[in-house]
Amino acid sequence: MNIRFAHDQTHGHIHESAPCRLCGSTVNTSFVDLGMSPLCESFLASDQLDRMEPYYPLRVMVCGKCFLVQLKEYVSPHDIFHEYAYFSSYSTSWVSHAKRYVEMITQRLKLGPQSLAVELASNDGYLLQHFLPLGVPVLGIEPAANVAEVAIAKGIDTRVAFFGTALANTLVAEGKRADLIAGNNVLAQVPDLNDFVAGMKTLLAQEGVITLEFPHVLRLMEENQFDTIYHEHFSYFSLLTIAHMAERHGLKIIDVEELPTHGGSLRVYLAHKASVREPTGAVGALLAREEQAGFNRLEGYAGFQEQVRQTKHKLLAFLTQVKAEGKRICGYGAPGKGNTLLNYCGIGPDFLDFTVDRNPYKHGRFTPGMHIPIYPVEAIDAARPDYILILPWNLKAEIVNQMRHVAEWGGKFIIPVPEVSVLDPKDFIS
Repeated sequence: MNIRFAHDQTHGHIHESAPCRLCGSTVNTSFVDLGMSPLCESFLASDQLDRMEPYYPLRVMVCGKCFLVQLKEYVSPHDIFHEYAYFSSYSTSWVSHAKRYVEMITQRLKLGPQSLAVELASNDGYLLQHFLPLGVPVLGIEPAANVAEVAIAKGIDTRVAFFGTALANTLVAEGKRADLIAGNNVLAQVPDLNDFVAGMKTLLAQEGVITLEFPHVLRLMEENQFDTIYHEHFSYFSLLTIAHMAERHGLKIIDVEELPTHGGSLRVYLAHKASVREPTGAVGALLAREEQAGFNRLEGYAGFQEQVRQTKHKLLAFLTQVKAEGKRICGYGAPGKGNTLLNYCGIGPDFLDFTVDRNPYKHGRFTPGMHIPIYPVEAIDAARPDYILILPWNLKAEIVNQMRHVAEWGGKFIIPVPEVSVLDPKDFIS
């Protein structure tokens, strides 16, 4: 990789410039710098607390040509996803989101016993399982063996592999063509975007459809969602950037939906350029909105760093005040985004006594960097804290509903993003 040093006007820092992951242009404009951070899913066992922990820069750049918002690849996906701590099925709302999608897409594309639905990064089968009762043949592709095992046990045909052109060619040689390729929250986690998209194009049947879901950079900026930035996410997308990507690979955008998941995501529908499928009006409407927001010029990305600093200052001021009043705070959840928030803001056990999570894999471990202990959810009832900081704030409705009994001892919830706010569960009990 040829690296040049460029002067970054935004902060007066000297930064290395690198080629854009999508179009290859030189990228030297900073979007946001969140300092140094450990990998967000690298939860520590107690015997690891005394060892050195690797930290990497969490500095996000934006390309001036295709406007891909991106992190450099500091760690290979193999290191990140070889054994992965994230099991999709622990979020009830996420599994029901997947089920609704499967029922909708089966009808929309008229999928049946002759079709093939392929999911890239199929995790523990949380999505593909819903095709089985509908009689639609499926194939999951999942690089993390520990997670894939769970899917295989459910009877879901799963290949343990990273997806790209090599695997796509193998599958085509076996006589497979996908009528549907689904990729939920995987596009952001692919360092070699062009190989991945070329692979999808190869595997896609002539009139097949690709659907991709990913956090929308427009919502990320509008709502200060800086904590959705972490090393496992290499890229952040607008529809404008997806249009560049599709064009580059002989694909076209035929539809787009705005979803509430992960704080605001897009679901983009792609087809072969030669497909008879025509774009809906939603595509042009969203592209126009993004252009109006300035996403087709570098100046449109300039104000984010200051917004993020303000969010950090307000959250820390609030937590400091609560602690000064002698109140107890604990966390709810140990998601990847939570670790970006905790590390960037410097929130450790001096603020949070502990955090809890529904995933037993994380119990007895500690959060990366800040070393906050992670307990089962019942620990909240035993400790009866005054405040609970919800780290996966995108699931706040689900969590407040599950935990509304904390009102019995006067417990309240803190939501950190878009800016610090307090929810009293009493207001939710009808």
